[in-house]
Amino acid sequence: MATIAVNLALINPSTLSVPKSPNPSNLRVFTLRRSSAASNSVPGLAETPWKTSDARLVLEDGSIWRAKSFGASGTQVGEVVFNTSLTGYQEIITDPSYAGQFVLMTNPHIGNTGVNFDDEESKQCFLGGLVIRIFNTSNWRCAETLGDYLAERNIMGVYDVDTRAITCRLRQDGSLIGVLSTEESKADEELLEMSHSWDIVGVDLISGVTCKAPYEWVDKTNSEWEFNYKGRDGEAFHVVKLLKCHHGGNHPIRNLRTGHVEISAQNHNYAVDPASLPEGVEVTRVNLNDGSCVGLAYPAKNIMSLQYHPEASPGPRDSDYAFTEFVELMKRVKVNA
Repeated sequence: MATIAVNLALINPSTLSVPKSPNPSNLRVFTLRRSSAASNSVPGLAETPWKTSDARLVLEDGSIWRAKSFGASGTQVGEVVFNTSLTGYQEIITDPSYAGQFVLMTNPHIGNTGVNFDDEESKQCFLGGLVIRIFNTSNWRCAETLGDYLAERNIMGVYDVDTRAITCRLRQDGSLIGVLSTEESKADEELLEMSHSWDIVGVDLISGVTCKAPYEWVDKTNSEWEFNYKGRDGEAFHVVKLLKCHHGGNHPIRNLRTGHVEISAQNHNYAVDPASLPEGVEVTRVNLNDGSCVGLAYPAKNIMSLQYHPEASPGPRDSDYAFTEFVELMKRVKVNA
């Protein structure tokens, strides 16, 4: 397949419609209230009823969310995004693409299966922090609790937060810079200033997630797919940062060639600007939530691309047919090579 050169001319989030709150008087504190009687009456509830809020999530819009901590302690800044997946939190926290981000899970029950060492995407955690509603653990596959797992890897986590309310803010205003802190010595105003002085755009995240040294692929390839394909000069596409990032397993897309709607798993913060496409390149799929491009085709150069996960496990599997399309494309290229 040919290589496409991508021009990363990114939009700075500061130019987007994200409300700033430089005036400390605009700080608003949110605490999730629950009666002690209700807490004690729910079997297996993770929150220890006598544990008080010992952490804060301060967002750049001036909102302060009191929380309870698990995992590592300290203070950390990151971009807050939400993920709508119902399962797979262990795969999410070990996914390198979340470097520099706090992942807020919309599913309220997180940590209930603990962690095991079969479901990791990699051998370490890359996200900046984890924000969840209810934290508990009880499962036969559990080798370690989620809290211990994060603490050993120096990753902060908070729970007992109104994740629904924060998600509504992110849906309306886009991703926000936030600060997680368990340090009582740091004033709310200081944490708010930290959120205003940091931006994920321009941060070198690749050096922190890539392998330490090159390695060679030594497994033999099936002879059916052994052929030389001469790459061609790439095309420059303009890439923009999405106002509302795509993370989760229920994103609707439309196949513009067939008109069919599919449910997809997505995990990206950037998208190709269709206005920058050269002649001959067509948009094949769009995200129905915001109309952004998630599929391209360049028939003249035998190129196809998707910006979501048709291989998602355990699903959804609406887009499995994309692999058949790709295999057929390779067969045509081999015949004409």
